[in-house]
Amino acid sequence: MIEVLLVRTSLSRLASRPAAATLLAIAVAAVGLGPAASPAAAATIPAGAGSYTDSRPAGTSGPTTNTGAPVTPKLTTAARDKPVPTNDWWSSLAYQRYGDNPYSTPMYGHPLTYQAKASGLEVGYPTTPAIVGDGRQYEYAHKADLTVGLSGLNSPDTKADAWSDWTVTPYWADGSRTFRATIGHGMPFVYAKGSGGDARITTASTPTVFSDDGNVLGITVAGHHYALFAPTGSDWNVSGTAITAGLGGKDYFSLAVLPSTDALATYRKYAFSFVTGSQVAWQSTGGTVKATYSLTTEAKEGTERGTLQALYRHQWLHTTDALTPYTYVSPRGTMKVRESASFTTSQKNNGVVPALPASSGVDKARLAGYLNEVANASDPFSGAADTYWTGKALGRLAQLVPVADQIGETATRDKLLGLMKGRLQEWFTAGGASEFSYDKDWKTLTGYPASYGSDTELNDHHFHYSYYVYAAAIIAQYDQAWAADPAWGTMIKHLIRDTANPSRTDSAYPFLRGFDVYAGHSWASGHQGFAAGNNQESSSESINLSAGLVLWGAATGDNNLRDLGSFLLTTESEAITQYWFDASQQVFPASFGHDTVGMVWGSGGAYSTWWTANPEEIHGINVLPVTGGSLHLAREKAAIKRNIAEMERENGGPAQEWRDLLWQFESLSDPAAAKAKWDGVNGNYEPEQGESKAHTYHWINTLNTVGAPDMTVSGDLPTSAVFSKDGTRTYTAHNHGSTARTVTFSDGKTLSVPARSTATSTGPGGSNPDPEEPGPSTGNTFRLKSGGVLTTATTDPAGADTVASADGVNRDGTPYRPTVYEVKKVNGKVASGAATAFRLRVDAGTKVGLAPQVRVSYDLTGDGTFDRAETFRYFATDPVNGWEEYTQASGARATTGSLGELKNGTVRLEIWNALGNGTSQVQTGTDAAVLKIPYV
Repeated sequence: MIEVLLVRTSLSRLASRPAAATLLAIAVAAVGLGPAASPAAAATIPAGAGSYTDSRPAGTSGPTTNTGAPVTPKLTTAARDKPVPTNDWWSSLAYQRYGDNPYSTPMYGHPLTYQAKASGLEVGYPTTPAIVGDGRQYEYAHKADLTVGLSGLNSPDTKADAWSDWTVTPYWADGSRTFRATIGHGMPFVYAKGSGGDARITTASTPTVFSDDGNVLGITVAGHHYALFAPTGSDWNVSGTAITAGLGGKDYFSLAVLPSTDALATYRKYAFSFVTGSQVAWQSTGGTVKATYSLTTEAKEGTERGTLQALYRHQWLHTTDALTPYTYVSPRGTMKVRESASFTTSQKNNGVVPALPASSGVDKARLAGYLNEVANASDPFSGAADTYWTGKALGRLAQLVPVADQIGETATRDKLLGLMKGRLQEWFTAGGASEFSYDKDWKTLTGYPASYGSDTELNDHHFHYSYYVYAAAIIAQYDQAWAADPAWGTMIKHLIRDTANPSRTDSAYPFLRGFDVYAGHSWASGHQGFAAGNNQESSSESINLSAGLVLWGAATGDNNLRDLGSFLLTTESEAITQYWFDASQQVFPASFGHDTVGMVWGSGGAYSTWWTANPEEIHGINVLPVTGGSLHLAREKAAIKRNIAEMERENGGPAQEWRDLLWQFESLSDPAAAKAKWDGVNGNYEPEQGESKAHTYHWINTLNTVGAPDMTVSGDLPTSAVFSKDGTRTYTAHNHGSTARTVTFSDGKTLSVPARSTATSTGPGGSNPDPEEPGPSTGNTFRLKSGGVLTTATTDPAGADTVASADGVNRDGTPYRPTVYEVKKVNGKVASGAATAFRLRVDAGTKVGLAPQVRVSYDLTGDGTFDRAETFRYFATDPVNGWEEYTQASGARATTGSLGELKNGTVRLEIWNALGNGTSQVQTGTDAAVLKIPYV
């Protein structure tokens, strides 16, 4: 619970405004950092024209325990010189935040959860959410089903022994025994190695054995099914809650959580294919971002080198790789299992532009007046002193530079650039009131004065430094010499390496410190010292770093850095869409009464912030700062409308405190509504501290003129974007290069962009996609959309989903591992004389005797109880490749309950194979994949 967490730790947010910014940065080739192991005196290390120190300023602190005692990384000898990726899902293995816990806090790998203790590793599989904190938080809290270790193991601590992109190996030693367990995101297996004792599994309650085959044991604990695998020739012995097996001279064994007992044979195949590493590779070309996620394995027995991986929703929505019918429950929605050591995702590149395009909707004189208010203020930095608030002030100025340039206010532009350069140079020069200091133990660069635990807890570096990188990118657009390595570029690269280092061999900084490539987003806490795992509040400040990388890479000619930024932004955008905003309404538990969360935790999510319960800030913290990197939010316009509507309900009316941020957010979906709110106050309001009237005026009036971002189209240059209004698309792109180039958009439009310039053009196409809340108010016909969604939208691409095998058992009338599609918050009245209708295309390939079957259910009030269920007769497929049409004409098999008025109701379609022993396919995203409900 949040209340408990706040008692246990110093907050990373204590101000009246957020101190967040998740920086997603990227690194160029390692710049030498050479602090002596134990310097006799503080040294200043040159970095181009700038410098940093190798010791902290007097009177300041570095990483500490909760009692203020200095702390160093908790690593084995083998890992001691390797930079630790703090701000990860498992950071508590390496960071002993609490002196009385030398092991770890709960770690959420998904589907499994873990916690280290003296006797080994607790393992759990939480499948039932709890709603806590007055209904403001949902959590799938860690609860141990079993503990895996060795007989007699009693280690005084647990250390991090090895890690890779999303896996980690904790280590135990007690003088007589050593034990290691490799765990990771998406891994249903725990791979164990030990010496000095027998394999030992201690269950939380007496297990039920469902399969016993010598060295392979199937058990059920707390309703969850596990398989235990000892070396061939060994035998598991069950005695109460203790399960042991001799290793017969070997040092390995494993266990797996099973999606069902009948999956044992499949999982047994990979029991001794031990995962030894994980790695992601990304590529951004032609307007598309692809990422391949690969595991390396070692065959402990036999020759099998494959494995099983559970994909998060943000991953399986964007892969065409084959998936099994197996699924897991997680706080991020359904995870789907792939039988392979790798998979690839592909997404449209979410473009980043330095500024919105010029438009006729902006009054240049009025905008110039607003710009002068900022540029001529007595203190343009509003008294900012620490890294976070200085960053906010830099970001505020950076947004105005290209806007001033756009309307010909070059003197104002140059004054703003001068202000930014001066403040950055102060921070980038050691010895003054503000500076950066390198910690050789934690291999991190910290700015002082620090804030919100960026020093003592290693929190939020990606948040704070995102603003510095973004501001430097805007400067580089106009002054490449300033951004060159011999000048100030080297210091920017240090900030990038600290927060989002793309190098796995850099000895000075870890690979992607805060960005969790498998989870798809960053983490904010440097120590992960919470019962709920790690957390991230301001996902938008994390995006700010990615956007800064795109612009910095483009401005300095570093396409590798630019493309890393595109990968991070595009990946995190989908994670935000699903896990912060629940855009498809398939992630949050039905019992959680909110449409958005302010914070994502390893165990779930919370409608809250660290510093306030004010709804404006709960909703706004995942919007700020609004920049040309914020356009990705427009992909889910219906989710924006739900978000604003909930904020106003919770707030008791429209926003007052952070109104400008929320107006700009709303304008990504409904520019006219946002402009009406701006016009209603006519500039008579106090801007949020990272905002200005100049930027808000330009943003809202520009979008009202050109339309909201059209995310159905992407350009082959990462610094491009498309907007759409009334059947006209506006195309824009900024070319940072020294030669002209042609940008090609995915709808066929081309745009010639001169060197170091922005170009804009218009053309027909698009209707400013703006799907309303799905429901009878916009039609009673829903398409099946891959990802488990029923939608009234008609712009989704065609696809197909797999329907699980009946496994040779007659499932007629009873859904068995169904593929499920839902739409929530539906309102409508029963149409007289109408009946449920559907038209589906199914294909069993060459498999014989399959029988897809459909059930349609209605939860009239959205309370989680389905009041009406209609099961239709199955459709007997033919054993020939090709789609066949299955409709309600097959006839009703069974009907329960009655129809009634839908009030925020839920409609669900389930399809499963009633017969046979193979999988089939159902088409999605077309007019031949629809459900029509009997409502108006």
